[in-house]
Amino acid sequence: MPYTTEEGGRLNNFASEPKMYQAEPPTKGQIRNYIILSVGAIALVGGMLYVAFAVSALG
Repeated sequence: MPYTTEEGGRLNNFASEPKMYQAEPPTKGQIRNYIILSVGAIALVGGMLYVAFAVSALG
């Protein structure tokens, strides 16, 4: 662990920095998966809203 000595003799402990890397753009397969998951999420939320409005109209 890297320690530094500050004024007055106090030790300061710094966390080790993670290794840096450059992000890569998503591949065609990842983009396809994002689209499929997005459509599924929109359908799920839309279905839940439909059920909520249908149930609230009954009462």
